[in-house]
This record gives sequence, structure tokens and C-alpha cells, in this order.
Amino acid sequence: MYKKILYAADGSEHSMRAGDNVFELARLSPNSKVDIIYVVDPKHSKDEVLSNWGKDAVEVRKEKLALIVQKAKKSGVNFEVVFLNGDPGPTIVDYANKHNYDLIVLGSRGLNKFQEMLLGSVSHKVAKRANSPVLIVK
Repeated sequence: MYKKILYAADGSEHSMRAGDNVFELARLSPNSKVDIIYVVDPKHSKDEVLSNWGKDAVEVRKEKLALIVQKAKKSGVNFEVVFLNGDPGPTIVDYANKHNYDLIVLGSRGLNKFQEMLLGSVSHKVAKRANSPVLIVK
């Protein structure tokens, strides 16, 4: 079924639900692997530093993924965590297309209608441009 799965995570509620689904899917295929990617958006990294003053930025990002990593370990699925820098939508698509995944899994995002119309959501950008099938979890 799906041997090589890319899971784009950011620690949000939708991302957590996507994690529940991705590890269940991965358990269905023996020898499957999940690559968990977290994209650091340079436009928001300054806010992240200011809101977590005095903490190491890498540790803050690891904290956001701690529950996801626990779920991955508990599931028994082979996984790896990768941190990337860039605009999340294009960065996820570029990484996914270069590594030929069987499936991309990510959470939907709760932008309001106006923001979504002007900016587009990360999940929409990935679904539109990725070469692999995309599962968007609400």
C-alpha cells in the first residue's frame, strides 16, 4: 500500500489529527516509513523567538512535535523527523516531489474565507502542486 509517507506537522490541532491517521495507515503496510517534516517559516520565526524569549529555538520546535514523536514511537512505525526552512506550502511540495512519496498527509488549516481567498492555505497549495496523492485531515 503506502510504503513511503510524508507527514507535514506543525503541532496544531489539525496536524495532531493527521498524525493519528498517518500512523494508522503506516501500520497497515509492513516496512513502511513516515518522514515527519516541520517547516520553519522565516516570516514567522521572529515572532516565535520573541514569544519564547530565553529558550533555544530548536528546543521550542522539538516541543511542538513532542506529542507527535510520542505517537510515532507508540505506533511502532519506522519514522524520521526533518526540519526544513522556507514558505511551508512550496517547501513541502518541493521536498515531496524530490523524494517521490507514496502519500502526503497534512492537517487542514482554519483560515477565514477572506484570508484563504487571498493567500490560499498550505494544504490547498500542497494538494494542487504535489505529484503524490495528498490526504488532508480536518
